[in-house]
Amino acid sequence: MTPPTTFDESDCIARAQRGDVAAFTELVARHQDRIYRFLLRLTRSHDDALELAQETFIHAWTALERWQAQARLSTWLFQIARNQAIDLLRRRQRVDFVEFDAGVGDSLADSAPTPEEALHSTQRLRALERALQRLPTEHREILLLREIEDLSYDEIAAVLDIQLGTVKSRIARARTALLERMPR
Repeated sequence: MTPPTTFDESDCIARAQRGDVAAFTELVARHQDRIYRFLLRLTRSHDDALELAQETFIHAWTALERWQAQARLSTWLFQIARNQAIDLLRRRQRVDFVEFDAGVGDSLADSAPTPEEALHSTQRLRALERALQRLPTEHREILLLREIEDLSYDEIAAVLDIQLGTVKSRIARARTALLERMPR
């Protein structure tokens, strides 16, 4: 990944809005990993996630001069990415969730787990992934935005284009639904 320059994000945005390709390239470098991970988990496809991430940034570049800083740039990018993914999934009539790779489960475990702890952790992670797969898309995406991407409730409301109260109730329902689907 390209190391960030000394420009802060608002300066990069302003420069990119004036057509500075290098500034926009830096913005892409700063946000591409999070956007890609979000898309990968929504689409379950590395190729689709890469293509959608690229489409997200192409769309952002063409619309950047009209973007206004009422929300963070990352929130706007997540909104574009989500719309791109939902469009693709609707076209395919497939809405799934990606499982963690076996190696990811290992990297989330404690630095020195016992074999029993590692097995238990892997089993819980797989159970969580299976439970997430069975959630409706609106529950899965809101949990991803909140718990994985660590977006605030206000940012989630902007990404999903819903009211703050709806975000809160949907997160509560999604967490309840997830817990109901987890094995005891």
